[in-house]
Amino acid sequence: MPSREVTVSVQPVTVQRMAMEQTLPGRTVAFMTSDVRPQVGGIIQKRLFTEGEQVKAGQVLYQIDPASYQAAYDNARGTLAQAEAAVLSARPKAERYESLVKADAVSRQDGDDALAALRQAEAAVVAARAGLQSARINLDYTRITAPINGRISTSTYTPGALVTAGQTTALTTIQQLDPIYVDVSHTSAQLLALRRQLASGALQSVDGKAQVSVTLEDGSTYAHTGTLEFVGTAVDTGTGNVTLRAVLPNPDGLLLPGMYVRAVLPMAINDKAILVPQSAVTRNTKGEATVKLVGEGDKVVEQVVTLGDAVRNQWVVTAGLNAGQRLIVANGSKASAGQTVKVQAANAAAADPATATPGTK
Repeated sequence: MPSREVTVSVQPVTVQRMAMEQTLPGRTVAFMTSDVRPQVGGIIQKRLFTEGEQVKAGQVLYQIDPASYQAAYDNARGTLAQAEAAVLSARPKAERYESLVKADAVSRQDGDDALAALRQAEAAVVAARAGLQSARINLDYTRITAPINGRISTSTYTPGALVTAGQTTALTTIQQLDPIYVDVSHTSAQLLALRRQLASGALQSVDGKAQVSVTLEDGSTYAHTGTLEFVGTAVDTGTGNVTLRAVLPNPDGLLLPGMYVRAVLPMAINDKAILVPQSAVTRNTKGEATVKLVGEGDKVVEQVVTLGDAVRNQWVVTAGLNAGQRLIVANGSKASAGQTVKVQAANAAAADPATATPGTK
């Protein structure tokens, strides 16, 4: 009795445009970080901020006791006033002696001495003004201000503590978190292989700044996308990795420095990508990936293929298939190689790879 004919569903193998993406582990890094240190010594009188709040550049954070610096400033003002008064006295005398020298009423030496006294008084004014400016700067430094906008951390000093200029311990730290950096590592071998494919024309480069999306530690997708801003110029000799840096908006402050994330980066464009349903791929006794095709005379042909990344419910096939071939996507398990089958078109539409994220094999 003749065997019953098997009906299989097929779809044509097609090439399509696909963004090649890689998911890489990374850490968040503050966009800007500033350690706040005193530039003059003294006793802290007040702390003028709340720990953990947002501060603005120029906002006063600490007040150091200004008494000694105010006294130095007042003294410098007095020194300047004395120097300016000396000039007021020396200038008319020098002018009179200049006239008397021309009339031979006094010696030239006396005229030179009067002029030298004027020049000395004018130099003293310049020095006194510089001293006043220095005293003003030191007095202003008693008001320690925020150098950047950002979120301020805990204070390591309290009112009453003695601080010194140039100390190694920071009073506090300010971090700008919006936007925020995401630093990821990419192996130099993968980067080299990618560049070779780009150079050969097998792949096309991504135009402009590549868009980067982020998956958080709990598996959720971060609401904002960023851009790839920097690709490292050197390979880390310890790890063999190249650092890539992306910038992401962080308006809600959800991302904090040091968080572990996974960044999805489009690395190139493949204009000739072939994708097949994962259900159409099986393994032979050698462990090789295989698919079944309908060849001439509607006979089944088993074909070994090379798989790339997974895109949702599909595999990227890098070798073994050509456009136009008829791929069995349903009922293939009931048909063996060389068997004649009845063919019908598959109804299931292929998933759109343009918005998919490649995974691992």
